[in-house]
Amino acid sequence: MRHNKTINHLGRTSSHRKAMLSNMASSLILHKRITTTVAKAKALKKYVEPLITKSKEDTTHNRRVVFSYLENKYAVSELFRDIAIKVGDRPGGYTRILRTATRLGDNADMCIIELVDYNEAMLSSKETKKKTNRRSRTKAKSSGEKTPVETKVVVEEPVVNEQKTEVNDINKEAEGSISQEENKE
Repeated sequence: MRHNKTINHLGRTSSHRKAMLSNMASSLILHKRITTTVAKAKALKKYVEPLITKSKEDTTHNRRVVFSYLENKYAVSELFRDIAIKVGDRPGGYTRILRTATRLGDNADMCIIELVDYNEAMLSSKETKKKTNRRSRTKAKSSGEKTPVETKVVVEEPVVNEQKTEVNDINKEAEGSISQEENKE
């Protein structure tokens, strides 16, 4: 049985696993999106989300704690400077895992892990999406009354030949002036 085994060891020693997750977290923070396997992405999500939560409060202690995990000063400064401001009002769930195809060599499940607030395509699609209300139609059916259907009568008037000839004359004059301008050039 698998009781109390919450950490996925990823087939690595603890020092290798810490170094790998630190490097992947730094890459995710710097590039905002990385491609990896699903198992590594899930482990990275558990690793990096508490760091992003710590970055919301910019204190020296939090910077030192995050630096002890990442060991990359550029990633730490990026995290506290840009990412913390952008995710300041979000109460968690800073990353998104999007599954892609399998890897060609060993058929491993691949995915893209990205920071949620940095995917402009998904943010723009949510803004353009109009929220609709769901209304039941029970009111009209329960009353037993049928609503009258309005019909529109379209009356077509005959076109006068004089108007057509005037339009044709104007079109011919316009074509003649255009062809004269082309000849001049």
